[in-house]
Amino acid sequence: MTKKIFHSMFFVASVAMLLGILLIMGVLFAYFRTVQKNRLVSELRLTAAAVEMGGEAYLESFQVDDCRLTWVGADGIVLFDSQGETADMENHADREEVKEALETGKGESSRYSTTLMEETLYCAKRLSDGTVLRISVSYASVPALLFGLLQPLLVVFVIALLCSILLSKRLSRKIVQPLNAIDLDQPLENEAYDELSPLLTHIGRQQREISAQKQELEDRQDEFYTVIENMNEGLVLLNAKGIILSINPAALAFFHADTAVGRDLIEIERSPEIEKAFESAAQHGKSSLQVSRSGREYQVNLNRIGPQNDMSGMVLLIFDITEKVFAERNRQEFTANVSHELKTPLHSIMGSAELLENGLVKEEDIPRFIGYIRNESARLVALIEDIIRLSQLDEASAPEMEPVELYELAAGEVESLTQPAKAKNVSISMEGESVTISGVRQLLHEVIYNLCDNAIKYNVDGGWVKVRVSKTADGAALVVADSGIGIPAEHQDRIFERFYRVDKSHSKESGGTGLGLSIVKHAVQYMGGTISLDSTPGVGTTVTVSFHKKESRP
Repeated sequence: MTKKIFHSMFFVASVAMLLGILLIMGVLFAYFRTVQKNRLVSELRLTAAAVEMGGEAYLESFQVDDCRLTWVGADGIVLFDSQGETADMENHADREEVKEALETGKGESSRYSTTLMEETLYCAKRLSDGTVLRISVSYASVPALLFGLLQPLLVVFVIALLCSILLSKRLSRKIVQPLNAIDLDQPLENEAYDELSPLLTHIGRQQREISAQKQELEDRQDEFYTVIENMNEGLVLLNAKGIILSINPAALAFFHADTAVGRDLIEIERSPEIEKAFESAAQHGKSSLQVSRSGREYQVNLNRIGPQNDMSGMVLLIFDITEKVFAERNRQEFTANVSHELKTPLHSIMGSAELLENGLVKEEDIPRFIGYIRNESARLVALIEDIIRLSQLDEASAPEMEPVELYELAAGEVESLTQPAKAKNVSISMEGESVTISGVRQLLHEVIYNLCDNAIKYNVDGGWVKVRVSKTADGAALVVADSGIGIPAEHQDRIFERFYRVDKSHSKESGGTGLGLSIVKHAVQYMGGTISLDSTPGVGTTVTVSFHKKESRP
């Protein structure tokens, strides 16, 4: 600001000074020239009159230092010159002022000398005898005068320069001080120049708009980070070089890293598959792969941001698809098991029916084959009913829950199983207290029946089964314990899976569909309960079902 003010002031001062000098010099020079001309004309008139009276004698007595007098004959020969020898002078007949005087009686002219930087003014008058008397005076030209004034002009220029510097600094401080004191955070509360009011008003409006936009962006950013922080899916934002710009906790857990922002993806994940997927996404726009990690299954999707030749980054999404993979695996296993379980009795029925149809069965064996067909058909019906029951539980389409007296229901099931237990030389007993829970009576019947039936089937000769119903702090508990063969530890996590059998040969002999314990698990979950298993091979098994006071469908 100071430099601009200084340059402006100095330029104005210099231009004003130069124009002033030129104007003054021009006016004075014109005035001086006019005065000189008038003086020469007057002196020429007087001198001509004197020459007319005194002749050459007067000219000899002419003593004037500031002008020059020349007497020229009618033929142009110089007869007299006050400042030179006439013999050395040229013929003046062609001189403009002499020629004009010979023709009209008087003449004027001026000539400029570039060498001497001066101008000479000539005035001539024709005398009565035909000769011409000429008077001239020389004076400095405007450039000569300026050159003579160079030193004082330089002094004035230096003074103007110093004044410009001092005034520009002082003026710039006064101008800039109010501008520096402006509070841009509150532009409308400043006492500045009136000319700045529109600008400050515009700044205030823009600041309000910027503040509103900033607040909106901060709110959206907070919402974004809140969403990604609580996402179950992993989210990673990468730049074009693979440097991590943002990562949420789910992705950090997937990569087993504490911090990752600012690091290369390869530093925290050295999987060749992910690196290859990154390169594929950079080339084709997107890629995906499935990764197994820590006993779980994940799907990793990579999507390129921007065109291939100007990629600005990459988005990496990590989905936990464990349940989906396991569900698909269970579905495939369930389909295979159902097909196998249905095919076996159907083949037996078809084989027996074909033998009967072709008359290949002895008369006395016909009842036995018919009984076999009936038993296998009953097994098919039971299997289909169990499958339908599981489907209803999966779709949450079982009957609504109601208050059920658990001890009374369990006691009835124990009583109904007393005879089958005696047939296996197994004792079954019931103990506990009366407790009412909210549940589905039919499902509770199947839970108790299946648990007790399994305890009897997989027991030892002379073994026992004990059923106990008791109140708990948050509901009720049903415990079925036996002294049976037990379940090995490696099978206990899968015992409630559909069609899973620990000993397929023993299960085949004992009958059943292989869906009993799976129905028990899903029924308990449907009624909002939990089930746990404690088993030791050769000692026995204890199954505990807990029912809570505030049950709700899963």
